[in-house]
Amino acid sequence: MNNFVFVYITNPSKEEATEIAKHLLKKRLIACANIFPINSMYWWESKIAEEEEFILIAKTIEGNFEKLKKEVEKIHPYSIPCIVKIPVSSNEKYFEWLKNEIKER
Repeated sequence: MNNFVFVYITNPSKEEATEIAKHLLKKRLIACANIFPINSMYWWESKIAEEEEFILIAKTIEGNFEKLKKEVEKIHPYSIPCIVKIPVSSNEKYFEWLKNEIKER
């Protein structure tokens, strides 16, 4: 199934998020990435952690998710990276552009 998805990935720094985005773009697993800062709170080692992180939203198709996830797991600095698939819909022209950009050249 080739539905449009966002892949939400948390990162410790803007630089890490940028490197992962570039890696996925070069492999044509994504067509586009957005990176922005957030404040995160979560349980870690029996304590509540509060950190500044950077979210990478990678735009791709459902069929690329497993490959994308494996690539991120190989290079991500976290021992347990957050890699979450979110189904989305868009206007047809944008989706056609996205599908064209992830084709191998």
